[in-house]
Amino acid sequence: MSDSISGFLLTQVINYGAPLFAVNLFLGALGLPIGASFTLIAVGAFSQQGYFSWPQMALFGLAGALLGDALSFSLGHYGKNWVERRLGKSSEWISARGYFEENAWQSIFLTRFLVTALAIPVNLIAGGSGYKFSRFMLPDFLGEAMWIILYGGLGYIFGTQWEAVSQVVSDFGGVLLGIVLLVIGFRLGRRWIAARKSLSTEASNE
Repeated sequence: MSDSISGFLLTQVINYGAPLFAVNLFLGALGLPIGASFTLIAVGAFSQQGYFSWPQMALFGLAGALLGDALSFSLGHYGKNWVERRLGKSSEWISARGYFEENAWQSIFLTRFLVTALAIPVNLIAGGSGYKFSRFMLPDFLGEAMWIILYGGLGYIFGTQWEAVSQVVSDFGGVLLGIVLLVIGFRLGRRWIAARKSLSTEASNE
């Protein structure tokens, strides 16, 4: 299903150019499973073949991705009261927020291009944790620019072999995501245990 959606949207990008490309990356930044990275690599390849102006596509794509990130950050920001009422005292939520606050810049930057599957959760946590939007946008901008340069550049360099490149990138991303989740899970587990011990100590002191 997602492959057919990606193919359909890529066809629309080919037909309508940069504005549709911006919309595609905007929707991808909101978490819709439309294969934004797949489209980005393809656009790089088609630019190399003369279908598009790569600088124009890159600028439109960057604008769309940044707008999507800003909106998902805003969703986290305006939904933080709801989250706090339900999860504010949860040791798991406290651990997740603490981990993000210690690694905010790196988390935002790296999830734009290296572990893209975690970009939406990071955006929501950033918005919901009270992280300043002005501080969010710098690593967001740098990371999204890196994503467009790297993925679009791969498509541009490999040209007609872009589909094989896209598959390799997808496979690598899946393996990397698994490793990152294991590391994060281990660290959050340690934080959760420490938080539980702290709560137990406070309860016993009372």
